[in-house]
Amino acid sequence: MTERIWLSAPHMGVQELGFVKEAFDSNWIAPLGPHVDGFEKDLAAFTGARHVAALSSGTAALHLALVLLGVERGDEVLCQSMTFSASANPIVYQGATPVFIDSEPDTWNMDPVLLEEAITARLATGKMPKAIIPVHLYGMPAKLDEILQIAARYGVPVIEDAAEALGSVYKGKACGTFGRLGILSFNGNKIITTSGGGALIGDDEELIRKARFLATQARDPAPHYEHSYIGFNYRMSNVCAGIGRGQMQVLPERVAQRRANYDYYVQQLSGLPGIQFLAGPPGTYSNRWLTTLLVDPAQSGGITRERIRLALEEENIDSRPLWKPMHLQPVFAAAPAFVNGTSARLFNNGLCLPSGSNLGRAELGKVAKIIRRMWD
Repeated sequence: MTERIWLSAPHMGVQELGFVKEAFDSNWIAPLGPHVDGFEKDLAAFTGARHVAALSSGTAALHLALVLLGVERGDEVLCQSMTFSASANPIVYQGATPVFIDSEPDTWNMDPVLLEEAITARLATGKMPKAIIPVHLYGMPAKLDEILQIAARYGVPVIEDAAEALGSVYKGKACGTFGRLGILSFNGNKIITTSGGGALIGDDEELIRKARFLATQARDPAPHYEHSYIGFNYRMSNVCAGIGRGQMQVLPERVAQRRANYDYYVQQLSGLPGIQFLAGPPGTYSNRWLTTLLVDPAQSGGITRERIRLALEEENIDSRPLWKPMHLQPVFAAAPAFVNGTSARLFNNGLCLPSGSNLGRAELGKVAKIIRRMWD
């Protein structure tokens, strides 16, 4: 069997091993350490965020953001429906209820019209939402101007889920830096990786300071172990942060490589009947973490995204459908949702193509050739 072409494999540079060796040589293996401090400074410099807490995962970052904003049992949080479940699960960790908001077609992200509709509907029942979680899906910035205006009008804080959007920019400013808090992910399939890991970013020094405190088991300053708050084991290790410091040195290159993948697929496939790519509105700069396409069977002669996925799988090529919306997931069947059918249509017709920054032109060409052949 030919070597598998993965959807989004880790891509190491040349400096990561040196940072990791330094951690081993100094025996600074445990959480915290100089690489954690350095990685936080690197992220702050790249994103423009004033303060950063490096954590064990993006999910941990989102959970801490909800804790810091006072989300508790019985509260409601407005969350983008079309996303990975990690955007919604921490809401339930807190005993709160997710209220799902469907997508708009320009960015595939949270629909501002439905967002305001949801807020006014919840207010009519006496429930003021405690937070809004928009997601920059596949690296495409959400309609932040509209979302932030609505959030400000009703006094609801925004937590930006920029897990897929490191390197993406909205009107000249890095995604993740617009809301009260932002979260990043460095999972193995992300634009850069620390194997596992994430970060909470923001301009409020006190919130990030408290996040670091809670993430280290909320240990009070005392010679013994004293705890006045419930804490979490959410801090990033010095070893993982060393990998991150090496990855930060190649981050602009990784973004450029992902964007080149998108450009190649558009060049090779956009002329096929029924194929559509997500271009994004003016003022947005996507890192193109994953290249995605839509297939309209009514125009493609009956070819569906599932037929394409299976044809690629037969050649040992990894691809996957777009995220299944949270309001269609069995685990969230009882959650309130404000829908317009957009995310369901995207899920039914959308496919993520192999998009790793370590893919060569031969591998990309193989993917494109298999797809084009279906229209012959």
